[in-house]
Amino acid sequence: MSSEITSAQYITHHLTNWTYGNLPAEAVGKTLCEGQTVEHAGWQVAHCAAEAKAMGFNAVHLDTMFWSISLGLFFIWLFRKAAKRATADVPSGLQNFVEWCCEFIDTSVRGSFTAKNDLVAPMALTIFIWVFLMNFMDLLPVDWLPMIAGWIGSTFFGADPHHVYFKVVPSTDPNATFGMSLAVFGLMLFYSIKIKGMGGFTGELTLHPFSSKNIFIQYVIFVPVNFILEFVSLLAKPLSLSLRLYGNMYAGEMIFILIAMLYGAGWVMGIFGGVLQLGWAIFHILIITLQAFIFMTLAIVYMDMAYQTSDDH
Repeated sequence: MSSEITSAQYITHHLTNWTYGNLPAEAVGKTLCEGQTVEHAGWQVAHCAAEAKAMGFNAVHLDTMFWSISLGLFFIWLFRKAAKRATADVPSGLQNFVEWCCEFIDTSVRGSFTAKNDLVAPMALTIFIWVFLMNFMDLLPVDWLPMIAGWIGSTFFGADPHHVYFKVVPSTDPNATFGMSLAVFGLMLFYSIKIKGMGGFTGELTLHPFSSKNIFIQYVIFVPVNFILEFVSLLAKPLSLSLRLYGNMYAGEMIFILIAMLYGAGWVMGIFGGVLQLGWAIFHILIITLQAFIFMTLAIVYMDMAYQTSDDH
């Protein structure tokens, strides 16, 4: 940790995304970043968390986009390479790994998805590997890539290294986890309406869990109550899917950052921090794998629920 910044600044720097957005005209002349006055509005890279916040909802987290897309392309390249080199003879280590992944996903889908849909298994494979790769970035030392980004920014662009932000774990960004969960949620809604029809889907939201043979009680009392309960339950699916992954990975990243701060407190605390970092990294291997598995399993279960009719309730 640099001696030029405080512990709070160090933590804030590592938890701030590299943000590109539209800085409003109202921000001109204000000192949003310490020691730096906003000179012009418009689309630009934020120099601190306050500027990123002022850019609002339409701002883009460039580091999240870069790493999530790069890791997705790496996943495609790796599995395509294994498919092109697949052989019926003695398989390579890569082929063994890919075949194991496919068998694992096939077993998971067969155990949780009771209908037939050729999209579910590829979706589950993509989710598991992609989320695992994004989570795996948390095992890299927290300072390495941000320091390289700061050096590039200061050397080639004249930027202050403390104003160069580069988060490398996409799953610690709620925008990434919500994006993936909303994609799954969209598929769930699409197949729910496709299989049950709009009437059946509406009936699921209004006719369960309470019902009555009395028409007045059913439509005046139970339908609104059922809709509120089922609608909240419906919205809870993407929220729980995204926030579970984000919360666990954010907490894990925070622990790595706090451990890294021990290296600036002398060699004794540095050695202690090294032991803590090793232990947490070993334990974190289980966490990143488990979170990828949970996200995949819930996605499969939600897709299965889309195929369940009212008779299955």
